[in-house]
This record gives sequence, C-alpha cells and structure tokens, in this order.
Amino acid sequence: MRIINKFCRTVGTAGGLATVLIGTNLHAADIANADGSGLEEIIVTAERRESNIQDIPIAMTAITGDALDDKAVRRLEDLQFAAPGLTVTTAGITQAVNIRGVGLASGSPSVTNGVSTYIDGLFQPPIVTTNSFYDIADVQVLRGPQGTFVGSSSTGGAVFINSKNPSLDSVNGYAQGEFGSYARKALQGALNLPVSSTFAVRGAINFTDRDSFYTDRGPFANEAGKLHELSGRIGALWQPGDSFRALLKSEYSDKKTGGFAMRPVLSTTYAAGRVGGIRDLNYDMQTKNNERQSMTSLELRYTTPGGIVLRSVSGYQDKTVSNLTDIDSSALTTAPTISRRQIQIVEEKVTTEEINVISPTDGVLDWVVGAYFQKNDIDVVNLNYNNNPAFPQRIYVPTAKQISGYFGQLAYQATDALEVTLGARFSRFKGEQTTGSGVYFNYGSPTGTRVNTEGSHKDSEPTGKLSVNWKLNPDNLLFAFVARGYKPGGFNSLTSQFDPETVIDTELGWKTTLLDGHLRGTVNVFNYDYQNFQAQVIDTSSGTNVVKNVANATVRGGELEMQAQFGGLRVDGGVAYVDSQMDSLTFVNTRLSGTTGLLPQCAVGQATGCTNYTPWLVTNNGGVNLYSPRLTYNAGIEYRVDLANGATVTPRLNYGYVSAQYVNLLYSPVTDRLASRGLVSALLTYEYDAWNLQVYGTNLTNKEYVAGQLNTSEFYGAPRELGVRIGYNF
Repeated sequence: MRIINKFCRTVGTAGGLATVLIGTNLHAADIANADGSGLEEIIVTAERRESNIQDIPIAMTAITGDALDDKAVRRLEDLQFAAPGLTVTTAGITQAVNIRGVGLASGSPSVTNGVSTYIDGLFQPPIVTTNSFYDIADVQVLRGPQGTFVGSSSTGGAVFINSKNPSLDSVNGYAQGEFGSYARKALQGALNLPVSSTFAVRGAINFTDRDSFYTDRGPFANEAGKLHELSGRIGALWQPGDSFRALLKSEYSDKKTGGFAMRPVLSTTYAAGRVGGIRDLNYDMQTKNNERQSMTSLELRYTTPGGIVLRSVSGYQDKTVSNLTDIDSSALTTAPTISRRQIQIVEEKVTTEEINVISPTDGVLDWVVGAYFQKNDIDVVNLNYNNNPAFPQRIYVPTAKQISGYFGQLAYQATDALEVTLGARFSRFKGEQTTGSGVYFNYGSPTGTRVNTEGSHKDSEPTGKLSVNWKLNPDNLLFAFVARGYKPGGFNSLTSQFDPETVIDTELGWKTTLLDGHLRGTVNVFNYDYQNFQAQVIDTSSGTNVVKNVANATVRGGELEMQAQFGGLRVDGGVAYVDSQMDSLTFVNTRLSGTTGLLPQCAVGQATGCTNYTPWLVTNNGGVNLYSPRLTYNAGIEYRVDLANGATVTPRLNYGYVSAQYVNLLYSPVTDRLASRGLVSALLTYEYDAWNLQVYGTNLTNKEYVAGQLNTSEFYGAPRELGVRIGYNF
C-alpha cells in the first residue's frame, strides 16, 4: 500500500528547514511568531489557501530564503543534500530531477517532466535550470504524485521556488558581497520600495563570477565549467483595497559557463581519451555554453463580498541554450572518436494560464476548482560532426506541446477530528513535430538522406487523490490516502508512439508536535504501482534512437523528518528509504553499437543496407529504478550564542548523503552506477545590528564524485570551496 506522508517542518527565528504541505505558491516565510525558544508555526497557502502546515496531509521539505546559504543550497542541484528522497543529476543541457526514483530519465524533447519545477508559479522546462538562487522567499520539495493541483507532469512530485514579493509595509532590502575559492566574486541585493499606500516595487539583482574547477589539457585550453552569471528581477504590487491584488514579476538571466566540463566514462571505447584526475579535461575543439532566459508572471486575485477568491496566474518564458561540445570529451585522433563534435541551439517558449475559484473555510465543506493551460514551443538545431568534419549530420527538430487540465478538490469536515478530502483532475496532452522537421544525414551527398521524425501524439488521463485525515488532538495528525499521477506519452515518428506513465500511490502518515512545541516530526510509508516507464532505446526496425515504454515497477519505502529547537540550539534532519524493482527487458547495448549510423535489422540472408543487432542485444534481470538511491538523508545542527553587545555568533554544521544510483538500464557497476556521496558543509555567522558576516565551507572533505552522465560522458560535483560573505539588511 502506498503512503506518501511527509512531515511539515517549521522555520525558527534563525530561518531554517521546514517540511511543508502545499499545492503551489507556498510561502514558508509566512510564520506566526513564538518566543524564540522553540519552533515557530508556518502558515502556508497549501492547496491555494492559507493553512497551518501541521494540519494538511501533504508532505514537503521547504527551505526559507534566509536559510539557503545555511544549508549550502545555491541552486536546484544542491537540494538533494537537504531534501531526502530527491536526486538531481547532471546531463549536460538538462538536469534529471527525480523524487523517490520517479521523474525524468530522458533528455528527449518528446519526453515530459515527471517532477514539475515551478518558479513563482510558472512551470519550468528541463533546460536553463541551473541558475543561482537570489532574493528567495522559500524553496520546497513536494514528494509523490500531485495529480490534483499540479497535474500531468508530477508522477514523482514537484519543486516550488518562490521569490520574495513586493511589500507595502516599508522600505527594506539587503546587500551582500562574497569572495571565495576559484576567484569567486558575487554580489546580490534587493530593494523594496512602497511608492504609495497601494503600490510597491521590489528589484533584485545577482552577479556571480568564478573560475573553472577544471584544467583543459587539450590544444584549446578551454575554461569549461567556469561561471559568469548575471540575473535581475523586478516585481510590482498594486493593492487598492482588501479585495483586490495584482502582482507582476519579470526576470532576466544570462549565464556563460565556457562549455560542459565532462570526461569519457570508464570502460567505454572513449576512455582512452581520459587524462589525469577528474579535474583534468582533454578537448580537441573549442567549447562554450551560453544560457539565457526571460520570465514574466502576473497574478490577479479578487475576493468577493461572500469570501470567494477568484485567482488568475498568467506566464510567459523564453529560454535559449547555445553550445559547442566535444561529444567524445577527448582529444583522441583514432576511430571512432575523430572530430566528434556538436554545435547546438535549443530554444523553448512556454505560455501558461491558471484560473482558480476558492471557497471560504468557515463551513462543513470547502472547495477549490480550477483550469490550467500550457503551450511549449521547442526548437532544437544540431550540427554534428561524427568522424568526418566534411560531412556533418544536420538535425532540426521543432516540437510543440499543449497541456490542459480541469481540477477540483472538496474537503468534508465529518466531525471535529475527522476530515475526508477528494481531489480530481482531468488532463489532456498534445505533442507534434511539424512539416520540415527530421534528421538529415550528409554522408558524402549534398542533399543527404532524411530520416523523418515528424509525428504527433495525444492522450488524456484522470488523476487525483482521496485522503482521510484524523486529528487526534491539536498536536497529532494521522492520515491515509490514495493518489494517482500521470506523465504524458509522446512520439518518435509518424509510425512510432509511446504511452503515458502512470503511478498509483498509497500512503500512511503521522505528524506530531512534542515537548511543548520544541520538537516536530513526521513518519510516513508509501507504495507505488508504477506503469509504462519511458526510456530511450534503439528501435531495431528503423535503427533510430527512440523513446519506448520498457517496463513496469514497484516502489516502496518510508521517510522520517524532524526538527527541534531549544533556545539557541537547533537540530534538523530527514531520511528516506526507497526500495524499487523494475521488470526485466531486452534491448540494444549502445555501449557496443553506438547511436549513429544504424540501419534497420537485417532480414534472413540480407548482408547490406542493414544492421545486425544480434551481437548487441542484452537482457537484464530487472533492477532498481533509474536515479533511485536506496538511502538519502541529511542532518544539520547549529547553536546561537548571544554576546554582551547584542551581537550573536552561530556556528552550523550540515551533512547530506545520497547512496549509489544507476543511470542506465544496463546496470553496469562500472559504467552506469553513480557511487554514493556524503558532503559536509559548515557556516559561522556573526550578526550585529543590521550587519552580518559569514565564513563558509562547502564539500569540506573535498569529496570527488560523479554527478551525472550523458551518453558516454560523465560530469562531476564541485570540489571544496571556502569563502566569506558580508551582508547588510535594512
């Protein structure tokens, strides 16, 4: 039986880690004050309305913006060391985000996310997701399928990143400068300005410049992995009265990294191109990677005289990635790696609209209904030079996706202690690649041979959740629910499609508050019935690399989270155990065959114009879900010391652990297994009046680990970094 319960943790005066229950647009910074000796209460807009997180049967780990630096969380990938059950693995242009081993296991534009990431309520495609956090209200990780409020792209869960809103209260803001290892220089700040009693603006900026962690030993001496990032955000709030509010936010970012820092995977045909250690690269071409994005969101909220809230959230995004990549990650001059290089441009434009109607909560019944629309336009242009620079392989793939959904949730208060909640959503998906798209192979011919990748796919599925919640007393909540989520299918060509993934999740959970509000914890267990896992494999009938439904799986496990505060002492932590088993399957071993230049399977007696896949076919005996570590946990401890002059000194120590995980269905312990890693970080903060000084260290043991793979190349985590931050709040 499946059970997804996660505990709601809360944020103390030092600004800490919180486990939050929420739909979207949660703000963990909205807290009810305590005396500072114990934990504070968090008030969130879970399920589109304000609630105490201890009263909602949804689980999430949230980190307030003030605590991001404390937890060594600078960007999305760092969350896996602060939120149990979450993994974020590097895959070049994209990141594979998975929760409990469910999410994204393919970089194909035809494949939809399984873990939805939102910034200020806007769904994020899997490109341009590595930008630094700045002026953040909170970041939350929600586990398990979120079929009611998030919809079709949340079989694994969801991640919400919320920036700070403008405020009518006062002029306030902050400025922070940073210096650190690898010539790191950073500056960020924000200014909140009430222009009038009804109108306020907030501007924020972030600049980061850092040298590469790597040395390129090749002839071009590239600076792959360096960082030069500039981002800015402006927000405007108009609130002419208590019944209406308009909130506009617009953001732009420009990030340059000098290219992807990667090396050939061991035991592959390209491993001979490795030199030195993991910080040594060996490229035979120039590399670069530029990422730009612009995002604009508009939230309109109106409350009727009867207390019903009408809400609209509109958004538009334009994301572009352009890069030069040494595909084989080496300077080898012997086959098969001669001149394997790529020029790539990817642009994705996303338009979204959500409408909610939200009831008041003063009766036996309360409800939320809504509608959602999303349109993605994706252009992928590749120019690949595979072994012969005179004859490139040209790929042009324009893809369009449309997602729509209609949803509602009804909560019935049967007694003072017992509540029954029913949520449902009906989602539709449509994807297509239009005329003129396809793959062109120019092997000696000016016109080339075209492999048509045009196609379309439609599907629709119901999702939702049935939950029974029993409030034993004000400090203890038991809950049980069944939830269903789905991830849309897609297409490979006019004649090849794949079906949606579905997950049915059964969970039990217990939330408790103990020791007069000084200790909070959550225990939950879950069981998934996971159907139609989507993965990229070679289609032997055409010789192309396609996405197929390859297996079903069972996923079960449990999670425990806690947070405690006694005066200046604060302790927080969480652990997740996930046991998954995927069915066995037979497929082509691309480590042996490669992925280009393949033709349809040879018929009996056929010797030319075809490929014989028999020597490359393998059958695995099943295995764990990809990107599914069995054990993840984190722990943090800090102690605030009050000084005589009113200043405080707070040392903090963090540890985050992610056990081994597989990234390929071959399950090779050498080429497909990311080893476990445990990272230690520490922070010493001195605060006096409006000033603060922080000395920090991340990855203090200088752990070397593989952070992800793409085809035959692998990526690495950051080394030890030391630095100092100086900030002023006003």
